Amino acid sequence: MYGFRRFGIKLGLGTIRQILTNLGNPQRDYTCIHVAGTNGKGSVASSLATILRRAGYKTGLYTSPHLVRFNERIQVNNRQISNKNVLAAYNAVRQVHHGSREPTFFEFATAMALYEFGRQRVDWAVIETGMGGRLDATNIIQPAVSIITNISLEHREYLGHTLEQIAAEKAGIIKYRKPVLTAVRQKAALGVITESAKAKKAPLFRLGRDFRIRRTPTGRFSYYGLKHNWSNLQTALRGSHQADNAALVLAACELISERGGNLEPADIRAGLRTNKWPGRLETVSSEPMIILDGAHNLAAARNLARFLSSNLTGRPLSLVIGILDDKPYKAMLKFLLPLANRVVMTRARTGRALNPRKLQKIAEQLRVDSVVIPDVARAVKHAVDECPPEGAVCIAGSLYVVGEAKEALEKGLLEEKQSS
Repeated sequence: MYGFRRFGIKLGLGTIRQILTNLGNPQRDYTCIHVAGTNGKGSVASSLATILRRAGYKTGLYTSPHLVRFNERIQVNNRQISNKNVLAAYNAVRQVHHGSREPTFFEFATAMALYEFGRQRVDWAVIETGMGGRLDATNIIQPAVSIITNISLEHREYLGHTLEQIAAEKAGIIKYRKPVLTAVRQKAALGVITESAKAKKAPLFRLGRDFRIRRTPTGRFSYYGLKHNWSNLQTALRGSHQADNAALVLAACELISERGGNLEPADIRAGLRTNKWPGRLETVSSEPMIILDGAHNLAAARNLARFLSSNLTGRPLSLVIGILDDKPYKAMLKFLLPLANRVVMTRARTGRALNPRKLQKIAEQLRVDSVVIPDVARAVKHAVDECPPEGAVCIAGSLYVVGEAKEALEKGLLEEKQSS
């Protein structure tokens, strides 16, 4: 499948439509929720899948990218599908006619997911967009509810150079007369989404206007919703921004219940409280403390900086960071580098990764102690080896970097340190 990456990114629905038609349109056999946005898509999607599963529904979850294994992208009842089922889905998609061109990697993976959910007869499937929305391969589905988490400038060469243009792409997931939820706040972007919803006669519900949350000093929050109010809620996902994501999840649960879904408050609470989403403010070790966070764009870097400054005060912090070449790396580093005592610049195994020497130049300007170790596994080992007992290591800047770090840690990097 990775050979399909030579076809690059090609936005459009013609190829995915052809594949799914020849597979018998499996995506029509279950109810879908579609999630788009710049940040928070995975957190919202995984939380909804966990809640639906706890409520007794067989639930599919499709997300991207994966961190270590392809299987992570396609889950049923919160479990990655087996290698056997990956192979079966691959063969099913490979054997049908694809149309006038070969599918891209993402188109092929999307078709596999939608096929597998049909084969396993899921009741619900929560589908995360890959890029944008309007021409994203996932936009072949007809969801019961659409969610647009938030919007910032990203993937400009594909989605546009202004918030309005990017908002128009994200708003492409809005369907005729189907409700849409959003946490978008920027006036220009919100205007585009509002007009799109109006044109499609889709009820639009906004965080801050139609539903809202109130945080408490304990880290819990109350939800004031479309028709229900719930207090003393908590999410297992870390970071203050996760309360906004949880509000979208709770509003979606209300809409699902209104449309015949049987979601009990106890299942909703438990789903929020137990959901896990790897690689996003994930603590993978306590001795030493190691935190993984993709922080792959400016908004995510800002959220990570807020978390680190609030939760690791007084701890010596080592930062392992690698960033992709289409990201605003200078602005991202200005949020994160001042929080670190030492920084290890690295580079993921992808052609899109920035040369870590470029990152080091920013560290020099900010007078932050840094070292360049291009290999991610070696960079993580260096940071862990040099970390004092009371210190912490944060690995961030790209989900590719986090994935390689996670793989290295799973292969026993920490055991090597302890044995030495």
